[in-house]
Amino acid sequence: MRYLLLIALFFIVVDAKEVTVTQHFSVQIVKVKQSKHVKTITSYGFVKADESRVYDVSPRFGGFVETLYADTIYKKVRAGEALAKVYSPEVLKAKKDYLNTINYAKTNSKMLNSARTRLKLLDIPHAEINAIKNSKKTSYSTMLVSPANGFVFKKTLHNNASFKAKSTLFEIVNLDKVWVELKIHQNQFQDLNKASTFKLTTPSSTQTFVAKKVKIYPELDQKEESFTLRLEVNNKDLVLKPGMYMSAQMNSDLNDYLTLPSTAVIRKNGKFFVFGVGEYEGEYTPTEVIVEVLDPDTYIVKSGVNTGDEVVNNALFMMDSDAQINGLY
Repeated sequence: MRYLLLIALFFIVVDAKEVTVTQHFSVQIVKVKQSKHVKTITSYGFVKADESRVYDVSPRFGGFVETLYADTIYKKVRAGEALAKVYSPEVLKAKKDYLNTINYAKTNSKMLNSARTRLKLLDIPHAEINAIKNSKKTSYSTMLVSPANGFVFKKTLHNNASFKAKSTLFEIVNLDKVWVELKIHQNQFQDLNKASTFKLTTPSSTQTFVAKKVKIYPELDQKEESFTLRLEVNNKDLVLKPGMYMSAQMNSDLNDYLTLPSTAVIRKNGKFFVFGVGEYEGEYTPTEVIVEVLDPDTYIVKSGVNTGDEVVNNALFMMDSDAQINGLY
């Protein structure tokens, strides 16, 4: 169906005290073209701690806190650093048994190994075990130490507290690498497999982060019609913190696409249209097309027009209004 777009000329003619205004509307034309592009998918998500870098401190013995060193949440600690000095009757007995074995059965390697293994199984730090061997003395106290560099994200101990065996007393989170979990619409799922680079930004920093694709979770969020993509990001400078909002751009390899600028496409009632140039001057035909976003300024055209077809590129508000008035689409 065709219609004639009238290029409007508005004239306001007044007397000597008035001004004359002339307004011209023109239509720009663009051709559908085949071109090489890197397809970009933009998505959003949040920073999350890498679950493989989360460590629980759960002693294999019960006891009492003598001195609490990791006394505040989010305190930064290093691997091997003391979190608390504790007293445990069970550990003290195992230490004395080891010392007695050293003193009275030092030639019996089997008994020595057995006594030392008991302390190892209680997860006593190697430095404490070696101190018994070297000094021939035992300490009533033992240290709970951090298993990794990181931050104390959780603690359940207070000064002078008691604790039971197997209770989780601290949670240490290493943030040298973090995850970013993004929501990817199911329509973008196939393109995601072709994505080769991932660049991330956050309002909290001017830095751009390069990420590695780790995993697409094998479950669809039915409410949002999306999958969750996990990226892994190096974070040696500790700029990224769990919970931070991230924007991600995912680029695929260079490919050929049939494209139009986004200004040439109108959306109406969930469908997309272009206005093709007709046979006569000033004549334009609304045509339904199937498109998808290539980048913020460009659409990939999957059907409806062919390479070389001419369509209107600007003043689409005027084209749309006129077409609606005439009931053309």
